[in-house]
Amino acid sequence: MEIEKITQAGDFMALLFDMKTITTALGIGYLLSLLVIAAYWRDKQKMNHVKTLFLTSKFMQTAGWFLAVFRGDISDLLSISVANTFMLLGLALEVIALLRIQYAPNPPLVKLYLLITALCIASFQYVYLFDNEEHVRIAVSSIAMAVLLLPVCRVTLDKGASTLMRLSGSFYMLMLVISAYRGVSARHATSWTSLYHPSTYQLISILTIYMALLLSSTCFVLLLKEKASRELVRLASYDDLTDTFNRRTFTVYAEAALDQAAKQRTPVSYLLFDIDQFKQINDTHGHHAGDLVLQNLVEQIKPYLGKDDLFVRYGGDEFGIMLPGHNEAESDELVSAIMQTVRQSAPLVAIPLTYTISVGVITVVPSPRTRLEHLYTSCDKALYRAKRNGRNGMSRSYLHVEQKAEFLV
Repeated sequence: MEIEKITQAGDFMALLFDMKTITTALGIGYLLSLLVIAAYWRDKQKMNHVKTLFLTSKFMQTAGWFLAVFRGDISDLLSISVANTFMLLGLALEVIALLRIQYAPNPPLVKLYLLITALCIASFQYVYLFDNEEHVRIAVSSIAMAVLLLPVCRVTLDKGASTLMRLSGSFYMLMLVISAYRGVSARHATSWTSLYHPSTYQLISILTIYMALLLSSTCFVLLLKEKASRELVRLASYDDLTDTFNRRTFTVYAEAALDQAAKQRTPVSYLLFDIDQFKQINDTHGHHAGDLVLQNLVEQIKPYLGKDDLFVRYGGDEFGIMLPGHNEAESDELVSAIMQTVRQSAPLVAIPLTYTISVGVITVVPSPRTRLEHLYTSCDKALYRAKRNGRNGMSRSYLHVEQKAEFLV
């Protein structure tokens, strides 16, 4: 029995490693991860800012681990001070890269986060210079890691994030909790918090760090592929100049809205409009000025639209809007408000010009036979009637008796 216990103890101790073995293995793991990801992105896609941030973060973490490998053989300045600085800064860059996949850059917040990163690094350096005890260093570095991981809470709690993004955020949240617990425990000089002391926790720590390395790299690649897929769908669905639906996508959603309204017997209003004398704007000020006018018009209209309203750019300066649930009075009020806003808008900053629009409108309670092209044809006639009446106005199309069978049951 005693011999069996000794054998089992010997087998267990064989799994425990010295610190140099651990750091070498982790350094090699980070290096291989860095090389594989860099090679993949080099072959597949062009480098962008987010990828550069992530690769830089992995490079710094790799450098930090390799400096830690030589602790005892090189100065503590390099193996402790510089190594931990690289690891903390690398983690901060990794978090920034993760957040930039989901959110547009916010310079003030990025500056604040970098300031917090600098304070975390400064705190560790203070301990290294004035209270250079291992358990104190572990406590400060672990708490610093937890602080730097805090922004991932935003991803985890964001209902608009994809399942993969929330799953990745949850993984980083788990690392936050582990780091915070290790930091608090290390304050009491608990031996298990150190990788220098062979124990069960040392083995668990190795496996945890390797899992973190594997999952963080895998999740990041998958998140970038997910983002690329979303961008491809967006490019196929939206007008790239005005960020409104293109004709094909609008047609799909608009016909679905008409079918829904036909089932519920609710009204639908449809607007067709363009910019007065738009060709003259292009000829006088250039096509860049025309693009600015189109973008400015869309920016002024979007605040008036609800989540179910559909906005399309048909081409050139011609736009359409479908307003499910809007009756004649409501659509008239909306068109009047939009036109008033456009008339009273200040001249563009880049170009000293103002502009107006002409609008054709129709309101129907659709039947199952109602088609979008019917509404478009009627609205187009109303739009040209508004043009003939002097522009900068609205004309409404009403169904003739013989047309009602096409729209109404």
